[in-house]
Amino acid sequence: MVSGMSLRAHFVKQSPCDEELLDGIKLNFSLRRLLRRGNRPPRNDILVFLLSSFLLISCSTGTPPPAPEVVSVYSSPFTRPWLTELYDCAGTSVVIRLSDSPSEADIHLQLGEPEFLSSYAYQIDEEEILIVTSRISPIQNLTLEQAQALFMGLGDPSAQVWVYASGAEGQRVFDQFVMEGRSVTSSARVAVSPQQMSDTLINESNAVGILPRHWKAGDIREVYSAAKAPVLALTRSEPQGAVTELIGCLQK
Repeated sequence: MVSGMSLRAHFVKQSPCDEELLDGIKLNFSLRRLLRRGNRPPRNDILVFLLSSFLLISCSTGTPPPAPEVVSVYSSPFTRPWLTELYDCAGTSVVIRLSDSPSEADIHLQLGEPEFLSSYAYQIDEEEILIVTSRISPIQNLTLEQAQALFMGLGDPSAQVWVYASGAEGQRVFDQFVMEGRSVTSSARVAVSPQQMSDTLINESNAVGILPRHWKAGDIREVYSAAKAPVLALTRSEPQGAVTELIGCLQK
């Protein structure tokens, strides 16, 4: 500020003659500068550079989209058909990460009610448990008593009974509503998943086994409807955010 005031004060003290001489010098200098400019080509490159810089800054200052939320999900072999619906519900706003641990997952998909409920549970669908045979099997429609006898090893001796491991969700439902405390025959073969059970029932004419309706495929026949069990979405705590939206979507 001080140097500016001194500069203005210095020009005020110039004499009229000095001012005319100074004006003449300024005029000659301006004319020479204009003449030199006239010989130069227009600087379009500078204009293009400035325009490009402006567009780049305009594009880069936009608000970036929010990062998708990650939700971990555990699905038992019996609830795999509902993963397709879950991915559809997630769309592009949620990333589904499959978990190997039901106790650590944000959402645990389970068939049937747990023996001890220690978490939040929401029913998203219903699954029917069937007794199924091949189309050419001699076993026809069964009553409850006939189904019990068959899986106890007291039925048609030509039939090969297939079950799941005792702790499997589908087996627990079957034991509760069909066996009612009775033991399955020791000669029964064990399928590790509904997919293996389905493949076996399709390919082996003497096989009879337990199959959820969602897994029924090929030329096989249902001979008894064992039960209808809820498909549950379990959460460790009260659902929030994306977890709430996913469960709500599955319930529609």
